[in-house]
Amino acid sequence: MTVIRGHCSLDDRLERILREVPFEVPAGTRAVTVKLRFDRSLGVLDLGCGSPAGFRGWSGGARDEYTITEEWATPGYLPGPLEDGTWQVWLRLHRVPPQGLDYTLEITTGTAVPPQPLADEPPHGGRPPRRDIPDVDGLHWFAGDFHAHTLHSDGSLTIPELAELAAGRGLDFLTVTDHNTTSHHPWLAGVGKDRGIALLPGQEVTTDRGHANVFGDVGWVDFREPVDSWVRHAAREGGLISINHPLGGDCAWLQPVAERPRIAEVWHSGWFDRRWGAPLAWADAWHPDLVAIGASDFHIVGNDGLPGQPTTWVLAEDTGAIFEAVAAGRTAISAGPGEPLLLRLGGELLALDADGLILVRPGGDRQVIRGERVLVPAREGRHRLETHENEVMAICG
Repeated sequence: MTVIRGHCSLDDRLERILREVPFEVPAGTRAVTVKLRFDRSLGVLDLGCGSPAGFRGWSGGARDEYTITEEWATPGYLPGPLEDGTWQVWLRLHRVPPQGLDYTLEITTGTAVPPQPLADEPPHGGRPPRRDIPDVDGLHWFAGDFHAHTLHSDGSLTIPELAELAAGRGLDFLTVTDHNTTSHHPWLAGVGKDRGIALLPGQEVTTDRGHANVFGDVGWVDFREPVDSWVRHAAREGGLISINHPLGGDCAWLQPVAERPRIAEVWHSGWFDRRWGAPLAWADAWHPDLVAIGASDFHIVGNDGLPGQPTTWVLAEDTGAIFEAVAAGRTAISAGPGEPLLLRLGGELLALDADGLILVRPGGDRQVIRGERVLVPAREGRHRLETHENEVMAICG
């Protein structure tokens, strides 16, 4: 075991927020364990790992230790051969008090692979019936969510548990977006097929000045680089990038970016009072052709929105074409899988379960919806359904 003691000051954080603490991995090593100790009542240190070959994992502030072996790794970290040479413990100085923060690292290397901790598989459940929604030119409306977390970052559920929860709520797809890692990607397709839901790959690129989701199996996006590099990475590898919870408290979007991403979480589970029009005003100001999506940002039952709170509806050929359909702007958002809904059907809008709500068209003119299944003419631009108190109930691009 190697023990490293250090101290980080507030000046250290302001100078460079992410620090690399080097350690040596000798030839023949088959397992590395890192334990971080500090006084959590005083501050927050985020944890990750780099090897001579590059990224090996990230857990942020969700964990204070990890193990990486040839055969398995702590969720959030990448298993595989452990190359000899200089590795780094990544420490992000997320919250440091004025007096600074002491920390201790205990690093153990070994030639034997310890047994892997295993989680129990959840039982298979059913799913509610799908809503009666007409197809549009051979395309189908799929219900989903673009932002959720598992044990691979700071979520509480395994991937199968999350899939079971989302499918049981009637979702057709769920993008799993653990923070600053891709360790969950290899498991998504198989678990999704087993649980009857399409689990799509994503990663939440997370900094203390804003978060963005990158959608697609595009490789790890380096959160240490400027945002413009995230945008270029997504475009180069055929993925999409979305601004997350842009008005989300201490996670609000403050990052400079030369080319503003066109996709954004206009409706996030943190929009607690939907009479508050700031998200709509932000969307109008952010991009002239913005594609609005919704996201629960699910972590823990009872702490966030459940998967599908809100629900994003995507008009696509199948669940394998969800990202392509989002890039084309074919989205709508409702408060949940069974809540009032507004969908574009060619030149018309279909208002479902919206009797008594108010349709707000681009430009601001309004119409009361009379009936549970109503077709009305559509215009170019974003429409929405509101209550008489201006509470947003559905959005349609």
